[in-house]
Amino acid sequence: MDITKFKHQHTKIYDCIKTLRHYSVGGIVENAQNIASTVVSMSSLIKLHLFVENKFLYPALRSSKDHTLAKMGDQYQEDMKVIVGSYEDFARRWNTAERVAQDPTGFRADANTVLKQLHARIRQEDRHFYPAIESM
Repeated sequence: MDITKFKHQHTKIYDCIKTLRHYSVGGIVENAQNIASTVVSMSSLIKLHLFVENKFLYPALRSSKDHTLAKMGDQYQEDMKVIVGSYEDFARRWNTAERVAQDPTGFRADANTVLKQLHARIRQEDRHFYPAIESM
């Protein structure tokens, strides 16, 4: 199964997280517009990524003859629900420059929690899940 597009999307999400970190270090209030714009862009990317995974990747794994991989796919899909919920809350809170600028401490705390969780999940997929799919 070719998962090149999924891996490419992961790289773009990593880049967004890195960009948010850069803007935060440079000053949250000063970079509020850039932060909010990056959150919106990243949200679109994540939504697309999840849609394609749910529509094509997970169903393909379920219908494969590799029951271990099918079970792994189900578990990854289930585990992602909590992360998606946290990220959606984050994105709704921080999608405007005004909100970011009004509460830089809240943004920093929220970003540290949610983006760390998202980053760890993507890394886990890159290191364990995607190699298992590619070896299928």
